[in-house]
Amino acid sequence: MRHVDFSPLYRSTVGFDRLFTILDSLAQPEGAQTYPPYNIERTGDNTYRITMAVAGFSEDEIQIEAHRNQLKVTGEKAAEKSEGSETLYRGIASRAFERRFHLADFVEVNGASLKNGLLHIDLKREIPEEMKPRKIAVTALSDNEAKQIEAKATH
Repeated sequence: MRHVDFSPLYRSTVGFDRLFTILDSLAQPEGAQTYPPYNIERTGDNTYRITMAVAGFSEDEIQIEAHRNQLKVTGEKAAEKSEGSETLYRGIASRAFERRFHLADFVEVNGASLKNGLLHIDLKREIPEEMKPRKIAVTALSDNEAKQIEAKATH
């Protein structure tokens, strides 16, 4: 994938820098971080779920932080103490990780749960009442109620 230079757009636009940063991060090379794997699902009209495969991590080894329009999920495995045994092959990843997700406006974290090695983060978009579209009633005026603008004659 070719890299797109957004610098000319930075000079002629105001307030779109976050959009350009997101687009720039989407164009990262194929060697970008892939651990832990995750899914993003739409579970309803205004609800979403992020599911991350975090096998081997417990609830106290995972931190979820939502700040402004960003969700950060980090995991750090506590040091394992194996008495009397020696690991010959380690195929289960237990390395520390950090994943960041950009959230749209008005998307809030509803909760998170860990079950069978899968971390489920539930999200909901709640648009404030003043931002929602509203219907304006149209009423008909009778001829008696109609107002006319009177013009003054100029000499």
